[in-house]
Amino acid sequence: MDYIEKVLEKLKEWLDRIADAIFGPQAQPEQEPIPVPVDDRRQWR
Repeated sequence: MDYIEKVLEKLKEWLDRIADAIFGPQAQPEQEPIPVPVDDRRQWR
């Protein structure tokens, strides 16, 4: 079974390379912005 998985993985890599050559590289998803904590409290004196 391990041999079949290795063959399938290689086949997937080759198909990805062929698709990249024909259609161009796959678009990478945009990274989610990291939320920055903001202290929005007003300090009253």
